[in-house]
Formats: sequence, C-alpha cells, structure tokens
Amino acid sequence: MSLVCAISNELPEHPCVSPVSNQVFERRLIEKYIVENGTDPMNGQPLSEEQLVDIKVSHPVRPKVPSATSIPAILKSLQDEWDAVMLHSFTLRQQLQTTRQELSHALYQHDAACRVIARLTKEVAAAREALATLKPQAGLITPQAAPASQATAVGPAGEPMELREQVGMTPEIIQKLQDKATILTTERKKRGKTVPEELVRSEDLGRYRQVASHAGLHSASVPGILALDLCPSDTNKVLTGGADKNVVVFNKTEEQIVATLKGHTKKVTSVIYHPSQSVVFSASPDTTIRVWSVTGGNCVQVVRAHEAGVTGLSLHATGDYLLSSSEDQYWAFSDIQTGQVLTKVTDESAGCALTCAQFHPDGLIFGTGTADSQIKIWDLKERTNVANFPGHSGPVTSIAFSENGYYLATGAQDSSLKLWDLRKLKNFKTITLDNNYEVKSLVFDQSGTYLAVGGSDIRVYICKQWSEVLNFTDHTGLVSGVAFGENARFLSSAGMDRSLKFYSL
Repeated sequence: MSLVCAISNELPEHPCVSPVSNQVFERRLIEKYIVENGTDPMNGQPLSEEQLVDIKVSHPVRPKVPSATSIPAILKSLQDEWDAVMLHSFTLRQQLQTTRQELSHALYQHDAACRVIARLTKEVAAAREALATLKPQAGLITPQAAPASQATAVGPAGEPMELREQVGMTPEIIQKLQDKATILTTERKKRGKTVPEELVRSEDLGRYRQVASHAGLHSASVPGILALDLCPSDTNKVLTGGADKNVVVFNKTEEQIVATLKGHTKKVTSVIYHPSQSVVFSASPDTTIRVWSVTGGNCVQVVRAHEAGVTGLSLHATGDYLLSSSEDQYWAFSDIQTGQVLTKVTDESAGCALTCAQFHPDGLIFGTGTADSQIKIWDLKERTNVANFPGHSGPVTSIAFSENGYYLATGAQDSSLKLWDLRKLKNFKTITLDNNYEVKSLVFDQSGTYLAVGGSDIRVYICKQWSEVLNFTDHTGLVSGVAFGENARFLSSAGMDRSLKFYSL
C-alpha cells in the first residue's frame, strides 16, 4: 500500500497524518500551510503542527513517470497541463474583473468625498464672510425679523399703502434731508440760468467717434456687463457690474483695472460710485446690497433690505443713504454706514414688482418703475405715493431725472421713450423708437443738456428740442449702461458683448 500526499498528490518523503481530517500529507508542505493559514487544507478546521502524527514507513519505491511509458500518456499529460493553465487563466481574469470593480467603486467614493469637501469648504467660507459682515451690525435688527410698526397711508387715488418702518426716519434724519435739499435747490437754480462754458456743444458732440474699447474687464465664460457708472468727482474712474458676479473699478486714463470686487453670489445689476469717497455700491438678484472699499478691495457692509432680487439702486445727495427697489414689491431707504434699513414701503394695492428706482436731484422725492408699466413718484419724508404716471405698455426698465429737476425720462419694454413734466405732472413728449427696441439705460449729463439712451444701440438727444444728435451701433450686444464724462467731453457705454467703450472727438 502506498501513501499519497493530499496536497501534492505525490509520494511523501516524510508522511504524517492530520487527526482533524485523517488525511496524509508531506510534513514539509503541511507545516508550511499551517504557518500560513492555521487550518487543515481539507476541511478548514483549526490545526497546529503539534497535532500532526508522523507515519513510519519503509522507503517508498517511486513509480515510473507516466511520460516515460507511452505516447498517449505524454499527450494526456500535456492536455492536463493545458487544461490547468486555461483554468488558472480564467481564475486570474475573474480576479482582475473583481479588482477593477473594487477600484472603480473606490474612485467613485473618493470623487464624491472630494465634492462634499469642496462644498463644505465653500459653505464655511460663506459663513465666515457672513459672520464678519454681521459683526459690525451686532445688536441691530435685520429687516426680515424686525417687528414692523404698521400704518396706513392714502395715495392720490385713495389706495391704501402699507408702511413698514424697520428702524425709523428720525427727526434728525428728516432735517438732514431737508437741509441738503434746500442747498441743492439753491445751487441748481443758479446753475440753471446759464449753460456751463466748458460743456461740449451739440455740433461737436455729433462728431464723436469710438476712441477706445476694452473687453477684458469681466469674465469671458459668463459674458456681459450689466451696469455702468462714473465717479462724479473724477469721471476717469469707471465702475462696472457684470454677469460674472464681479464689480470692477477701471481707470480710463491709465487703461488699468484698479480693483475687482468679489462677493455677490449672482450677477451684478446695479452699481454706483460715491461722489466723494473711495467707496462703491452694488446690487444683485442675490437680495443683497454691498458697500465696497476701493482702496481696500473688500466688502465693508452688506445691506439686507429685501427678500427678493434688488432691481434698482440710487444714492442720496448726502452720500449717506441708499434707495433700493426690489422684486419683493418694496422700496427701502437704508443707512450705508450702519447697514440699517430706515424704512421699507410697498403699495399693497399695486401688488407688482418694482423694476427701477431713482432719486430726484433734490433728494426729497424719487421715482420707481413697476412691472405693470407704471411710474410712481414718492415723497421720502412722508413715505407716500404723491403721483403716478401711466402711459407705457410694458414693464418700465429705466428712469432718469434731469439735473434741473423739471423733467423725468422713462423707458419701457414698449420701444418708446417718454418725457414727463414734474411741474404739470403730465407727459409732454414721446419718442417712438424702432420696433423691438429695448431701452436698458437712461442718463442726463450733469448740466441736463443731453439725454443718452442705451439699449439696442446708443442714442443721444439734446434736451428741449429732443432731437437726436448722434447714434452708435458699435456694440454687438444690448447696451446695458451709458454715462457722460465731465461736461460731456466723452461718452462711455457698456454692453452684453462684455466690452466697455469710450466715444469722443
């Protein structure tokens, strides 16, 4: 009787038996297997070297190798080896497929973890920014949570309007507004008697041409400049707001970007340059109004006056207060130093979004445009609607008061431009534009002599005659903003084609 190793299927030189499975093994092979696995290879039961029982046998006589017997035996051996190789190859392919699936799953988990980490990092940064913004306003009541003291006012047509005062128009603030208005009225009457000698004449203005174009201020991936303003004290400083959520300060003379201000989470639709400080303001559909330091390049105040997108922004002549309009149907009057909302008012009878807002040069009244084609004039001190100008047939897109305080220009999505006399409260001139003309921006020059219109193209009209003196079609997209330089020595424009252009002699 010959003994055969259960592992190698060969005659063992040092046979031993496992009491666990009662199988015979080559001691060298079974000891190696036990070191690696600690079990019996036949049934997987725990097994140690001490449990092995040696078998004493006479020196075995090895049989002849089958390959040495016959050709059929050799062929069978080769076939067996081939089958074993194929079986091993199949096993390796299965293991490779399993490994690939495990690696793919691990990579997916890693990618998901990276996305979660990036999102959390962004949220932490936003929370830190919000915390830093709220610290200067500690102890203030936010507009949304402030208990509103409600009153009811009556407009000219007898419609009720809800007044919600967030902090309050104190007598000191009202007196400050009144004093400033008195000064401005006196100065305006003096200026209104004569046209500035330095002002560019209409025949010279008609010869203006494009002298510069800059397309690298905002991101090319999200093209479009949506708002434009010039610094009143230095019209070489240009302020733009873009669809890329950034606010950019540009120096016209040096042709250099002074500052790129980032913080809004949606596109910037309104911008204002402070007349005497290195401060700019911006508004966005992200419901916030931001106050920026140009020198510091950072946001110094966030005014949260609305619960929906901010559609209009105007700075009071004192330089201390902001007027804003919103899709939430409210206009708000806010203190830029503290971020406090002094008052918020809506016309409950109208029930429609406000599309734009602009202060009168005196600062005691202002106008708002609505989505239902109305222009409303408000008394700031009383917070009441004192006049309405119907006539447009589409949402009002832009309004502008003349420097002399007598005229109001309005544009809407009805391809028309209307001029209103604030003394007689009536429309005295309607300029019908081309079919499908979109009015996006209206602005009078500082003397009130010229009116610029931006939209499907750029047009400039001379006041009183209301005749067109120039027309530019250089932009390849809608013109979203136009502005005059000092004494109309140049005209600037910005458009959805991402370009900022300048026109002069």
